Amino acid sequence: MMQLERQKKILDYLNKNRKATTKELSQLLDVSTTTIRTDLNQMDRENLITKTHGGAVYNDRSLDNIELTGRAYFFDERALENQKEKEAIANKAIKLIKNHMCIYLDASSTCYTLGMKLSGFTKLTVITNGINLAMALKDIPGITVILTGGIVTSVSSSIEGLLGEDLLKKIHTDIAFVSARGFSVENGLTDFSIYEADLKRRCVKSSAKTIALIDHTKFNTTSISSYASLDDLNMVITDFGLSENTKDIYEKAGVNLVIAKETN
Repeated sequence: MMQLERQKKILDYLNKNRKATTKELSQLLDVSTTTIRTDLNQMDRENLITKTHGGAVYNDRSLDNIELTGRAYFFDERALENQKEKEAIANKAIKLIKNHMCIYLDASSTCYTLGMKLSGFTKLTVITNGINLAMALKDIPGITVILTGGIVTSVSSSIEGLLGEDLLKKIHTDIAFVSARGFSVENGLTDFSIYEADLKRRCVKSSAKTIALIDHTKFNTTSISSYASLDDLNMVITDFGLSENTKDIYEKAGVNLVIAKETN
């Protein structure tokens, strides 16, 4: 269970029961008490709950609920959508990653799914603007994590902007794995945040290869800011839900399209 999903469940439980002990939450979510304490400390700092000795109580303030909806639930919502499709895409993408590579993974839930499969490497460098991904990878042996500099966003738990542009200019990745809010023949990859689009545009430019991880629901849609054209993409990995008609349209447009099969 991802951290943000876990914290949403903690808040829901406290909303119903008003208070809970650390042990109680540990048993409910099947994680260690140390993990629960870490969650409660973070949630207390953000005024989502009030941490007490041995547990926590609910903060009955509508503003806090709005904050969690913006900070946590939105990411959870994206992470829980099309899970089978994202798993299939990640299983196909992981085969392209080799030891001694330097790769970029953006803050999307699809790249997070791929990141959770990065084990067993003896030496791998991962550059990301995804805070949750960086925290999940930091203790995995063989992986060096570099977090891009910039503005921390509460909604997507990512880092945006080009405050770390000098770093990105100095580091060249073997593969940039990116996702998008929309993908179309006319506009390529598009995102809802112009600041995150700026960051991704720089990462695409600094990478030897760019591989887009796009589930079938993103095709033929467009968001606010374009950051990569079809010509910038070496490969697009999508899932088994893509229609034959859509597949033909994008292949005729020159897209190297790879369809990931459904896994049991």
